[in-house]
Amino acid sequence: MSIPVRLNGKDVTLDAAPGDTLLEALRRHGSWSSKHGCESGECGACAVMVDGVTRASCVMLAEQARGRSLTTAEALGTPEHLSRLQRAFVERGAIQCGFCTPAMLLVATELLERCPNPTLAEVKDALSGTLCRCTGYARPVEAVLAAARPSPAES
Repeated sequence: MSIPVRLNGKDVTLDAAPGDTLLEALRRHGSWSSKHGCESGECGACAVMVDGVTRASCVMLAEQARGRSLTTAEALGTPEHLSRLQRAFVERGAIQCGFCTPAMLLVATELLERCPNPTLAEVKDALSGTLCRCTGYARPVEAVLAAARPSPAES
């Protein structure tokens, strides 16, 4: 079946069979930043923003995305023009293996959009839904806080 969505600001059609997850349809479409982790929505690696709210794409049926606005990490910046949040992750060494990084960037983006000046506890809470085995979370937390409080030169 064909499922019309707005993906990263562009109107596209996802191809899916009945019962396919949103993750499967996105990967079939060529969007690879959402990772295949647990198939139960527990690890957070498959994060996708659906109408501005982060969701686990491995437990959401593709059909449920019909007509919705989807954002994946591919929309956050480019290698030539990183977003402030992506730069903060790089500058603070918040990227280790990179498997969970797209999901962390999405949940942090959602947090900063609804709460531009989050507390340490709010950042920890936002990132806690993404399983990371490499970073220990300290550097990603530092990166989100830094992105929320840009230096005077960035303002």
